[in-house]
Amino acid sequence: MEDFPISTLEVVCMGSSVALSGLLYYIYKKKRRTVDKLNGAPQLPLDEKLADLLNATPGKCLQYVVIEGTVQPIGEPLRSQFQEGSVGVIQKLVLREHKLVWNSLVRTWTDSERVLHQRVNAVPFNLLGVNKAFVRVLCPLEATGPKMEIVHEKFHQASYGFTDLIGQYLSGEKPKGQLETEEMLKVGASLTAVGELILDTDRLPKLRPPTDGSEYFMSTEDFETLLLEQEGQAKVWRVLSCVCALAGVAVLLWVGRRYYRQLKLRWEEEKMRREFELMGAGNRGLEENGEDVSENACVICLSNPRSCVLLDCGHVCCCIRCYQALPQPNCPICRQVIKRVVPLYQA
Repeated sequence: MEDFPISTLEVVCMGSSVALSGLLYYIYKKKRRTVDKLNGAPQLPLDEKLADLLNATPGKCLQYVVIEGTVQPIGEPLRSQFQEGSVGVIQKLVLREHKLVWNSLVRTWTDSERVLHQRVNAVPFNLLGVNKAFVRVLCPLEATGPKMEIVHEKFHQASYGFTDLIGQYLSGEKPKGQLETEEMLKVGASLTAVGELILDTDRLPKLRPPTDGSEYFMSTEDFETLLLEQEGQAKVWRVLSCVCALAGVAVLLWVGRRYYRQLKLRWEEEKMRREFELMGAGNRGLEENGEDVSENACVICLSNPRSCVLLDCGHVCCCIRCYQALPQPNCPICRQVIKRVVPLYQA
């Protein structure tokens, strides 16, 4: 049996589809576990009873809870560099370059952007509840979210001369300008945080990233909106993983069908070869009796006797092995297309 008739491209396609479907399914299962954890997370009121609840809990720790409150800095807040009077606890400054890039495939200019500079600043803050009850938020930059408010956005248009235009068309890149933005999580903003709640040695309730690896959330939306958003993402990843899995199955079926057809063709060729050799036993008998069979030798290998008739031209010129080894189904004598082949009967 010859090697498996499969190309390198088919191997790459099958491997890529399997790996991608596995990765998408892993992401979906991770999102699904996150949704299940959010559904099971208790929503605790932020009041003076929270510290007593933690004190009565074994280990003084609640692994996954939902806390809602208003942002209050510990000490001096961050001040906006561009908008006077805007203060917050998290500040994100981003400078992006926008340009047009020539796409030779579609023969047009396409938009492209690149982050030139990014800086994130943060100060310690609490979530403030009723009756001045609070929870200190630890490691806020490790959390997913929050969507902060854009307090400054300005686009600096690029300027260039005639020589710059020539260079742009030669290089295929045309700068449009730079976009400068500033985002802030402002003081007094409502914040929903989901994480691990502990009572520290200083008897202050603190929220930190879960030690069991669960996702740490901070959102300026309410908990219901956060939950719906995570469920929507889980559904999207599920659809993507299913589509990729179906594509992988389709590739496997196509390769399997192609392999079966080639294997079936080889079986038929082997069966035909055996039949022709069996019918050509008379020629071998002549050769064993000492008769000269050089005039009846195959014109290709010059060793085996001619054992097949090529139709429609009718030439008897080769053995079955050489016929099956022809690169193209053309008669070696007249180059006419071979439509079918029949064994040569000799009495």
